[in-house]
Amino acid sequence: MKTATFLLLSLALVQPAWSAAPRELAEGYSAEAARNAPGFKPSPRRGAEFYARRFAVSEKMPACTACHTDSPAQTGQHAVTGKAIKPLAPRAEAARFTDPAKAEKWFRRNCTEVLGRECSAAEKADFIAFLTEAP
Repeated sequence: MKTATFLLLSLALVQPAWSAAPRELAEGYSAEAARNAPGFKPSPRRGAEFYARRFAVSEKMPACTACHTDSPAQTGQHAVTGKAIKPLAPRAEAARFTDPAKAEKWFRRNCTEVLGRECSAAEKADFIAFLTEAP
């Protein structure tokens, strides 16, 4: 398990009431990414490209937009179950990316379903950078 992820999960387990702002969560992912690629800086542009990219691992969920719509500030709908999904953008859904354990759970699940693998720390940092700027 990567160091930053382990630290975030440990804090969530030790202090259940602890919550992080999306910026703090992104900083942890950015630090981890910088260890793998010195000089890494999160990019909202790369995050937007990642959000819209078609990975085509799953026919029903080829991209994030399949469930979360083209606008992360809008309510989405799961492509398989039809269940409503609250907006991803923290401006539209204040609880997004405030619980490190919950963020990791959903990154792990969604990245595996859409990309066919876990997301890298850099991808997570870029993704959160994009979502915190999304209107």
